[in-house]
Amino acid sequence: MLHEVIEQLAPRDGGIYLDGTFGGGGYARAILGAARCTLLAIDRDPDAIARGAALAAEFPERLALVEGRFGDMLELLTARGVTRLDGVVLDLGVSSFQIDQAERGFSFRADGPLDMRMEKSGPSAADLVNRLPEAELADILWQLGEERHSRRIARTIVAARREAPIETTGQLVRLIHSVMPRDPSGIDSATRSFQALRLKVNDELGEVERGLAAAAQLLAPGGRLVVVAFHSLEDRIVKRFMQQAAGRAPGASRHAPSAMLGPATKPAYRLVTTNALRPGEAETSANPRARSARLRALEKLETA
Repeated sequence: MLHEVIEQLAPRDGGIYLDGTFGGGGYARAILGAARCTLLAIDRDPDAIARGAALAAEFPERLALVEGRFGDMLELLTARGVTRLDGVVLDLGVSSFQIDQAERGFSFRADGPLDMRMEKSGPSAADLVNRLPEAELADILWQLGEERHSRRIARTIVAARREAPIETTGQLVRLIHSVMPRDPSGIDSATRSFQALRLKVNDELGEVERGLAAAAQLLAPGGRLVVVAFHSLEDRIVKRFMQQAAGRAPGASRHAPSAMLGPATKPAYRLVTTNALRPGEAETSANPRARSARLRALEKLETA
């Protein structure tokens, strides 16, 4: 949704912007091309930072790459002397580069190590699968993957790991397939379990909450926050957060509590998108991975 992101972000000359999920640099290049602005780009994946070196060399005075989590943007940017932004864009979830590299273990389409760590550090998906108690593993699959057969899958995993460690994506897929019925929609029956493990390994929902709160705090009057989410749980957090910021939330949410925005006051933000924007047919045909994308945008009011 590159065109829609740039349209909603509306970069302007002299502005300071943040791409909180640099990835392959597609958004960063488009933002730098849309206006004579300055851009900071954050990514927690060291491979993404390394890939961005060429783009940074192309825009030496306008692009700065920062390795870290976008949830820590307030600290990362303050350390660089940046305390106000004219716009923030977040493209949530795993990048195509990560999915396409079998050795990163994000996808079950090709066999590889059961890893899934964006930062290449900390506990991996294999650690969770081989060490967590059955009940905790089932809860992760249910709560983060919305997997209805979570207990059956967890029971199968625990039984299998007694015989030998589960170390590859292929091993895990075969275990899930052995106890899961074929989904009539055509979606692979391992999809929800892999999503759940990835979200847990990288604390992605917690990262979204922290990132939204920090971005809202950093926005200058007239600045915009643009978020593209692919997972329903992430989009739910974004939707509720933006509604609360604009004073339109019907009630509290455990994912986006009012404390994230501080005490209740007159709304300092407005919804730029009342409903989520969806990719067009041409884009989904060219890139099937975009079909689940949801774009939402929020603007800080000039009077705030």
